[in-house]
Amino acid sequence: MSEEISQNSAAEQAAQEPMNPFLNPVHIVEPENKLPDYTFNDLPADLKATLEKHGWSDLMPVQRKTMPYMLAARDMLVQSKTGSGKTGAFVLPLIQVIVREHKFPQALILVPTRELAQQVEEEIEKLAEGTGIKSVAIFGGVGYEPQLRTLREGVHIIVATPGRLLDHAQRGNVDFLSVRDLIMDEADEMLSMGFYPDMQRIRRYLPKDIACTMFSATIPQTVKSLAREFQRKNAGFLSLSYDKVIANNLEHRYYMCDVMDKDKMTIKVLELENPDSCMIFCNMKRDVSYLEQVLSNYGFSVGALSGDISQKLREKTLAAFRNKKLNILICTDVAARGIDVTHVTHVIIYDHPDDHEVYVHRSGRTARAGRSGVAISLITPVEEIELQKTAVDFGIQFIKMPAITEEELANRIRQRAAAELDREKRVLGQMKKERLRRFLPLVDELASNPEDKEVLAYLLDKFYWKEDDKKKFKREQEGTN
Repeated sequence: MSEEISQNSAAEQAAQEPMNPFLNPVHIVEPENKLPDYTFNDLPADLKATLEKHGWSDLMPVQRKTMPYMLAARDMLVQSKTGSGKTGAFVLPLIQVIVREHKFPQALILVPTRELAQQVEEEIEKLAEGTGIKSVAIFGGVGYEPQLRTLREGVHIIVATPGRLLDHAQRGNVDFLSVRDLIMDEADEMLSMGFYPDMQRIRRYLPKDIACTMFSATIPQTVKSLAREFQRKNAGFLSLSYDKVIANNLEHRYYMCDVMDKDKMTIKVLELENPDSCMIFCNMKRDVSYLEQVLSNYGFSVGALSGDISQKLREKTLAAFRNKKLNILICTDVAARGIDVTHVTHVIIYDHPDDHEVYVHRSGRTARAGRSGVAISLITPVEEIELQKTAVDFGIQFIKMPAITEEELANRIRQRAAAELDREKRVLGQMKKERLRRFLPLVDELASNPEDKEVLAYLLDKFYWKEDDKKKFKREQEGTN
């Protein structure tokens, strides 16, 4: 069941779940010229009746705060976590402004994954029940014909992943002329999955003067840049902070793990976060060398700085990191002195330092020059005591993260690989498309045999870890040694 379908009144929920973080945001940042909150009684009678039928008797904070701006067609960048009710925050206003007699796309909702596209489209169907408003979910991994048939029959709202929507757009299957609202849900996730080029191309198909509302759990510099590109200059910012961490440029997180599992946890964090630029800090030179070997063997392209590294190789590694030819740098505090790189998005603290002030210096390597960043610590039960002392000494709010499951990790990598495959396939010339069709019988044969499926998995793994400029640098570096 989606996040808003079963809502009790705020008072009832507060009595049942006094610690529910989504009912009482700890910190709210509102835009200039803020509008009054929207209330449940402000809803049109028919929409209100539909919501009551589904168990609603109040609106959630993100809905009360966001809806007035959408109804006024004001561009907004909204920071709100998954599960806070943001789907209703953009679906409810759309239902009110859609011209039902005009069966052409009037709202476009971009999402990062097929699962979220399906979830949002289901939510629209439930909340728009009896209105005649039609919607369609467009995503890859399925045939074109059902989606094309629905588009031809006429829809008011399109929910789509960027890649498949662009594919339909290039084929002339979508009429964008009547689109007035553009919503980007989980903008940070779309960027982390590499959808930025597709989103830029989609923008060319859209009318110039449209209202754009963006939702994102985090607001890194990349999301801010996306907002500047898609939104008007007078766009506002709304932030609802639920976890006692007031929205700022640097977020401090930590994962619990056994001391013997830190290398595996580092891999999990890197795969989950997929950082653009990351520094990993170790306390000991031997750990720098060990971790470099582990990550390199796994497939990451990494550089290392420690007292054991020659000056010539140090300079080459630093130049590659500064020029973004290398995106992971493992180092000790001493070796990292003098490094001033403003584009670092993530810092991983492999060992919590004995000197708590050192943590501040390490985490300060990211979120520079007005950018946003994340500092992630890998903490043993013993180190957690020191982490708490660091929090007290410097007033840092650390977020304890849940364990990363293999299912979560596999799903994230699958989504990224599917998106990248879709992008590369879309730009193939006609002759290359004809050439690849020769392999379709072999694909059917491999897919039908459980043992041969590993061959397909091998090919996907090889594609996902394909050599890029960063891996080429690493190969050259090894040649230098």
